[in-house]
Amino acid sequence: MATLFLSEENTPTPNLAWHQQKALGQGEILVETRSHSAWGGAVTAHMYIPLARSHVWQQLTDYPRWVQYFPDVTKSEILHQGEAKRLYQVAKKAFMFLTAQVEIYLNVFEVLGQRIQFRLEKGTFADFTADLRLQDCDKGTLLTYSVQATPNIPLPAFLIQQAMHMELPKNMQNMRQVLCKS
Repeated sequence: MATLFLSEENTPTPNLAWHQQKALGQGEILVETRSHSAWGGAVTAHMYIPLARSHVWQQLTDYPRWVQYFPDVTKSEILHQGEAKRLYQVAKKAFMFLTAQVEIYLNVFEVLGQRIQFRLEKGTFADFTADLRLQDCDKGTLLTYSVQATPNIPLPAFLIQQAMHMELPKNMQNMRQVLCKS
């Protein structure tokens, strides 16, 4: 894969150093973890997908398919179509000695071909937001996925951050494999 990444304005991808761009071009998932709240965490991941942005967009906005992208998501259904969509998702996760099932109702806002914003309406999180951005990048797409969440179960923030840091790259790799097979 190439090492020069370009945005829609045909300029180098912002906030990514040359060595990070090179790593993305070689298939790596770049992850940045940070604190969010006393019991939560936040993570941003960058991934290169060797597909046109329009193709990636079409697949990502097929929300019932998210069960294929994220193995822990067992249900993803659209409850309402319109300018703002409403989703219901269920996930099961084994973490250390706990197995937890979470469910969330999300309001979804789309900027055609560029951005998807997920905002918690209600569910088993104190708060949850996710932003997915797509940019033209060489002959493919740069996907940037940012999530911040605080579970209702009080766990130390460093455990949440560590779990996010370990799990999101695996999920993103799985997402890329599914997208590239379609």
